[in-house]
Amino acid sequence: MKISASAVSLNVADPEASGTFLVEHFGFEQAMAADGFVSLAREDAGMSVVFLRTGLESLPSDQRDEHAAGLILAFVVDDLEGELARLESEGVAITMPLTVEPWGERAFQVRDPNRVIVQLVDWEG
Repeated sequence: MKISASAVSLNVADPEASGTFLVEHFGFEQAMAADGFVSLAREDAGMSVVFLRTGLESLPSDQRDEHAAGLILAFVVDDLEGELARLESEGVAITMPLTVEPWGERAFQVRDPNRVIVQLVDWEG
């Protein structure tokens, strides 16, 4: 098997709102969009992020009404404090403050308009 691209698809009530949030605050670009569907990309992200509207008939019936609950969309960044300051200056609510774990992970979290958790991470040492 050869993987030529990767994506994470998340079911949300308002895909356009989640898409706009990642475009405005995380530098993604809209690659495709249609009714109930937004696909975003960044050259350096290594994957696309797709938002699908809950209830879409194109989804299998057991997935249609599931929300992206319990999922964390995490991005490793070079300047964690700088990103924290930037997001705060843009008025984005920080929903988990900068935390340092014993194993060296440092992270903070925000939520998009559909309550999808976006976490920015770096590693000490």
